[in-house]
Amino acid sequence: MRGLPLYLLLGIYFGVVLSKSEVISWFRIQEMFRFGSFHMYGVIGTAVATAMLSLWLLRRFQARALDGETIAVPAKAMTPTGGVRYWAGGTVFGLGWGLIGACPGPMFALIGQGLSVMVVGLFAAIVGTWVYGWLRPHLPH
Repeated sequence: MRGLPLYLLLGIYFGVVLSKSEVISWFRIQEMFRFGSFHMYGVIGTAVATAMLSLWLLRRFQARALDGETIAVPAKAMTPTGGVRYWAGGTVFGLGWGLIGACPGPMFALIGQGLSVMVVGLFAAIVGTWVYGWLRPHLPH
């Protein structure tokens, strides 16, 4: 609980960064899907490189969470059904992203910017998550 205010402030800061860098802009996202600009590919590539470096540093220095527990990121098994699962999930995610023009996380920042139509997208994401939870026992994992 003691870390929650810090996480809230970091989340607000991250929302401001997403807004100012235009990565939550519907126009920038459409531009990316139409291969009209390098902007989003540069941001995504930088994020992937940052994540790789961050994970390496977490493992290298055996970083600990606020409660003292060692941070561990388990490896994902790429079984034949697992590969299909990731491809199918990525496809559904990408289609939703392309159709609505926003990924789930930045939807909150877009709503905060006053784009009330994103409430519909947020509602759809919540319903989709609920449907997945309902169907999960019947899906191959």
